[in-house]
Amino acid sequence: MLDADRGEALWSAKKGPQKVSLAESCDLGKGVGKVDGAFAEMPRYFEDADRVQDTESRILWCMERFQDFDSAAFRKNPHPGGGQPVKDIGAIATFISNKSSGMKVASKADHAKEKEAIALGEALFFRRQGPFDFSCATCHAESGKRIRLQPLPFLSEPKEAKQVVGEWPAYRVSNTHVMTMQHRLLDCYWQMRLHRLDFASDVSVALSAYLYDRARDGEIAAPGLKR
Repeated sequence: MLDADRGEALWSAKKGPQKVSLAESCDLGKGVGKVDGAFAEMPRYFEDADRVQDTESRILWCMERFQDFDSAAFRKNPHPGGGQPVKDIGAIATFISNKSSGMKVASKADHAKEKEAIALGEALFFRRQGPFDFSCATCHAESGKRIRLQPLPFLSEPKEAKQVVGEWPAYRVSNTHVMTMQHRLLDCYWQMRLHRLDFASDVSVALSAYLYDRARDGEIAAPGLKR
C-alpha cells in the first residue's frame, strides 16, 4: 500500500507553474477531486477532452492541462524498470484504484465513443500481427492455458475476466514493483514483439475498454498481487 499512500500525497500536492493540485482541479467523472468509485467507471468518455480515457490517461491529461506538466520526457519512459518504484502517475492510479476496491467494475459503454473504443479494443484483441503472428487472443482466448507456472486467463470470456481484470494495478512479484494496466499492456506488446505501445494511446485505452467491458460486474481488488 506504500505506492497508494504516495499516490494520495501526489494527488493532493500543489505542483507545476500554477501551483495547483489534482485534488482541486481534476475531475475523474465524479466531480473535481472526488476519487471514491471513479476507477470503477473507467475507461469513460470525458467531454472536456473529447475522448475516452482510462485512469492513467486521465491523470496525465489533468497534469498537462492544470499543472502545465511537460510530459515529453515521461512519455519516452513512462514505466519503472525492475525493482524501481512505480512512477508518479502510476502511484496516483494505484491510489485511485484502491478507492474503488470492493466495488464492481462498471466501465462506461453508453456514449458513441465509448462503444467505438470497446469495438476497437475487441478488434485489436483478436488481430494477429507482428513477426510471430500473435494476438492477445493467442494467450488469452482459451481456458486452462499457462506459460510455465503463469496461468493465462480467458480474457474474452466474462467469467474469467471478472476474476482478474479488477486486480490491476497490481504488485508483480517477478518485477518487484506495482504494474499498472498501461504497463501490463505494453509488456504484452513487447512479448509479442510488436511496435512499442505508446502510453495513453488510443490503442492502449481501447484495449482497456474492451477488457473492462468483459469484466463488467466483477469485483475490484486493486492493488492486487501477481506472480
